[in-house]
Amino acid sequence: MQILLTGAAGGVGQMLRPYFAAAGIHVRLSDIQTVSDLKSNETFILADLNDVAALERVVVGVDGIVHLGGHSVEGPWDTILKSNIEGCYHLYEAARMAGVPRIVFASTNHTMGFYPRNETVGTEKMVRPDSRYGVSKVFGEALGALYSDKFGLRIANIRIGNVGFEPIDRRRMSIWLHPEDLFQLVMIGLEHPEIRYETMYGMSDNVRGWWDNRRAQELGYVPKHASESFAAKVLAKTEPSDPIADNYQGGAFCALEYASKRAP
Repeated sequence: MQILLTGAAGGVGQMLRPYFAAAGIHVRLSDIQTVSDLKSNETFILADLNDVAALERVVVGVDGIVHLGGHSVEGPWDTILKSNIEGCYHLYEAARMAGVPRIVFASTNHTMGFYPRNETVGTEKMVRPDSRYGVSKVFGEALGALYSDKFGLRIANIRIGNVGFEPIDRRRMSIWLHPEDLFQLVMIGLEHPEIRYETMYGMSDNVRGWWDNRRAQELGYVPKHASESFAAKVLAKTEPSDPIADNYQGGAFCALEYASKRAP
């Protein structure tokens, strides 16, 4: 198997690379920043998501794409539009023209950020994005549905919580995702024969979690890591309080620029 990993220079891409190496999967890394510490299973091609010609070159011959590239936090509309909406479209179109069969899309929990924390949310629920960034990921999920239904690509969206080797605060106790568990979800998206168009939540075994991840489990996902292992350490910390951020699943993304007159 040879896959393309976009956004390979970013934090999540760097955390995933060793798992691909251990699995013997050849990875074509791509980013707007050069990745120089290449392993034996890796090659690198510099490519901007808005450079159509570069994308057409970078997708040739791969068996699947893991799309992490783009702007990974909230930002001005023009930045989000260029990186996460237009860039995502350019990548999907290049993949279609090259006959790439599968794409794993790094979506985000911020597509559902305005659900309250006392509500368990499944993938069938209406999206409630908490930011321009969240809106761009809703677009990416919808674009995947179009390319699946119309062109036959196999699409797996992973609504990623927070990737790291341990949760660092109370909110992340609910949304934490260990890189090894993310790798498992990615491989389900790249290999599972039932995948046509699926959306899964990117979370480890979090007893404090807010999401119903039944579909991922039906596809074989068995997380190896549990946030509760870090509960004593995390809960001992004093954290700042915000009535908006503390009420909603999206946290600070919900509080940013919040001007609604409705009570949270």
